[in-house]
Amino acid sequence: MKNRRPYPTDVSDEEWYFAAPYLTLMNKDAPKRRYELREMFNALRWIVRAGAPWRLLPNDFPPWEMAYQQTQRWIQAGCSEAMVNDLRSIIRVAQDRRGQPSAVILDGRTLQSTCVSGPRAGYDGYKRKKGSKVHVAPANEQERAQVGELARQVLQATGQTVKVAFADQGYTGEEPAQAALDEGIELQVIKLSDAKKGFVLLPRRWVVERSFGWPNRFRRLARDYERLPETLAGLHFVVFSVLMFVHFATLNKSA
Repeated sequence: MKNRRPYPTDVSDEEWYFAAPYLTLMNKDAPKRRYELREMFNALRWIVRAGAPWRLLPNDFPPWEMAYQQTQRWIQAGCSEAMVNDLRSIIRVAQDRRGQPSAVILDGRTLQSTCVSGPRAGYDGYKRKKGSKVHVAPANEQERAQVGELARQVLQATGQTVKVAFADQGYTGEEPAQAALDEGIELQVIKLSDAKKGFVLLPRRWVVERSFGWPNRFRRLARDYERLPETLAGLHFVVFSVLMFVHFATLNKSA
């Protein structure tokens, strides 16, 4: 067990009981770990929330090299992605909803590039910034070009249950509509009337904007600090597992 003062980002006993099976990649007969897996996970949670470079990981965690290597193993194995998928179903069922959704919202946000991520960055003319879209693609790639791949990943994650995808005007056109339809999903573009001026809250748009706002509280995702796009994508699943654990704990207390 750790011999240090706890950080606010530390995983609780209840959360660890759920997370441990997803994060245990070694066989039972493997050599004994020098550092506890739970402390590796705590180090990762601290990094995504504080936004510090790995080399600045506090000394009361395991060495940063060990924590970073373990994080890469988890990302490559899709551990947090599997955790998020199962948490989504559990929370939905607890809310008297079907385990898997029938509709999704497609959108992308552009993260400002840094000196580390710069080589893969593109310029988003609409948002006037250079960086990466969270799809994950260079910011100069248009959202509509990603629809087919997004639809395939959505169906894979939900078990083919999604039938409708809502999107904004960035997804307008026959090609994205057909790309979604080829995967069995109807793409519905919600348009802002030309007659309306100023701020207008579009139907269903607030849901995705709220979801984009949540990761901004985790400084590691405030900008694109990652050299590898796979790491950037994987850390988003880590962050959403942290967020979903809050709902999971609330449901358990009310049960």
